[in-house]
Amino acid sequence: MTSKRKLGRNGPELTALGLGCMGMSGLYNQADDTRSAEVLNKALDLGIELLDTADIYGHGHNEELIGKAIGTRYAEAFIASKFGILVSDAGGMAGASGKPDYVRDCCDASLRRLQTDCIDLFFIHRTDPDTPIEDTMGALADLVQAGKIRYIGLSEASVGTIRRAAAVHPIAAVESEYSIFTRDVEAQILPACREIGAAFIAYSPLGRGMLTGTLGKMGEHDIRAHISDRFSGDNLKKNLTLVRHIKAIGDRHGATPAQVALAWVLAQGDDMFAIFGTTQPANLQANLKAMQVQLNAAELAELSALSTQVQGTRYTEAVASHCMLETPKP
Repeated sequence: MTSKRKLGRNGPELTALGLGCMGMSGLYNQADDTRSAEVLNKALDLGIELLDTADIYGHGHNEELIGKAIGTRYAEAFIASKFGILVSDAGGMAGASGKPDYVRDCCDASLRRLQTDCIDLFFIHRTDPDTPIEDTMGALADLVQAGKIRYIGLSEASVGTIRRAAAVHPIAAVESEYSIFTRDVEAQILPACREIGAAFIAYSPLGRGMLTGTLGKMGEHDIRAHISDRFSGDNLKKNLTLVRHIKAIGDRHGATPAQVALAWVLAQGDDMFAIFGTTQPANLQANLKAMQVQLNAAELAELSALSTQVQGTRYTEAVASHCMLETPKP
């Protein structure tokens, strides 16, 4: 399995595994900026270029953290950020905007927080139902022309949105949740990405920590049990029994369940990237070893079959509606 992959038809070659930074802004557990800065710099030391953030993570905190933490090391990094989710007075999601003026304002604000003059990959975090995607893409294309962003991406977009967006400007990557337990994108989204020449970036490839085999007690600030019924009651107990199958396969390879879960995602195609989240420096090097795990066809099939036995959905129905997902959400 190659460690470097091309990001879309015209993008750079990047390490297949990247770092998802959302958890560094306290969405799972209490944030620790000093340790997070250590993790970010350790990632660059290990050759992880792709750092994934968004303006809504910590309401700007996540981008500011990255800007301060990596300082003069931007040449070693490939920063992906996202915009488009509106925030209510209470701090929750309040819709999406893809209006051209808003696109430009968000880009300028992210550039300031990140302390850089160009964002490598700028994602539409959620599609605005009231603004034609062509208008949003036109504004993003202008930002590419102005040198403020290098590549354009889509997050949680439908097949129709992907195709319409690509007709305006090349799409470098599409991002959505994808793991052994969550395979909703396989029927339509992945084929559409390959049709337009976009890479696919899998977020939560470790099932929000469930597939690591080390899931402990979740703290009071942890959002997982509130957004997904996979993490509560009998569902959690049954799902953790499925993780034993992942561990058994890992034992054959001298690998951890997390390494197996990441290896499974990367084995789904040479256009596949995966971003894992961690606030522990030791996990970075361990997870990178997933690129050395070679699963055979029988093992890949066994792991794929586990998704049919998962109890609960990745989001509750209420949360899925609130999150404005365009991709399938069973």
